[in-house]
Amino acid sequence: MPHFRLSLILACSMACVSPALAAEERPHEDDKGIFNVVFENDLFSGSDSDYTNGIRFSWLSSEENMPSWINSAAHMLPLANDGHKRISVAVGQSMFAPEDLGRTDVVAGEQPYAGWLYGSVGMVSDTGKTLDNVVLTLGVVGPLSYAEQTQKFVHHVVDSPQPKGWDNQLKNEPGIILTYERKWRSMYEASPFGLGVDITPHAGVNLGNVNTDAALGATLRVGYDLPADYGPPRIRPSLPGSDFFIPTQDVGGYVFTTIGERAVARNIFLDGNSFRDGPDVDKKILVGSIQLGAALTYGASRLSYTQVFMSKEYKTQPNPAQFGVVTLSYRF
Repeated sequence: MPHFRLSLILACSMACVSPALAAEERPHEDDKGIFNVVFENDLFSGSDSDYTNGIRFSWLSSEENMPSWINSAAHMLPLANDGHKRISVAVGQSMFAPEDLGRTDVVAGEQPYAGWLYGSVGMVSDTGKTLDNVVLTLGVVGPLSYAEQTQKFVHHVVDSPQPKGWDNQLKNEPGIILTYERKWRSMYEASPFGLGVDITPHAGVNLGNVNTDAALGATLRVGYDLPADYGPPRIRPSLPGSDFFIPTQDVGGYVFTTIGERAVARNIFLDGNSFRDGPDVDKKILVGSIQLGAALTYGASRLSYTQVFMSKEYKTQPNPAQFGVVTLSYRF
């Protein structure tokens, strides 16, 4: 997807030269916590292969009465901003499978069977102009992720063919990922119809035996009450999106498109286990994506849908991956 790179440069350049109508810093702390559910599945694209399913539950604390040591620790982090802090916790599961689910042997040149069960803890810091997100994720790849049982149960419920090759999945391996991400929000003149437009560049890195990569991209949004968030959340290792949102109107919403690219040094789901022989494929170093979607906020709730189009992640991949993302967030 070479066109991603040109669009990415243009989008980031526009955001960097934004006019004086930039988003203002928030002067007050928010006393609400935020609960998020993110569901990703290729069912929305009519396929059942590669990254086939992910689900994640997360909670962000309120900004009030944060322990003093949180702010002290935040100042020790490189590039961390001086915004309002929140603690984040999450649990989730992701699964990967080849295109031919009926085979019991290793399907050469296709995505190996793999599962990832994890928990994470982190810190979010928001100034109204920038959002910093630092997350430590620990989990397990392999049979202990229970991805096999999850996929077989779901296929039984929806009456889909049962996957028969899970005996060839990646072996058990503890996993760790340290993630740092920053988003910059720039507001532009509203249109004559009262619509807001903004471009939010993002950059981040994942470091660990599960994923090691660097990402760069930008999100263009058009709609109402854009300062409410920095874009809908996504499941890691994808960087765009955020669990955070603070609506300023009873009803708001926007449509958006995100372009991004990752430089991948390590992807255990393609490279295979770190210290044991097993199935693997020849991954691509640069992976691009385009996301199209819409988000609606109503009172304390936010609902969004995103369609994700990926470039090929490995050289023998039959088709580029596509999947849909549904997110539901609630402030309480």
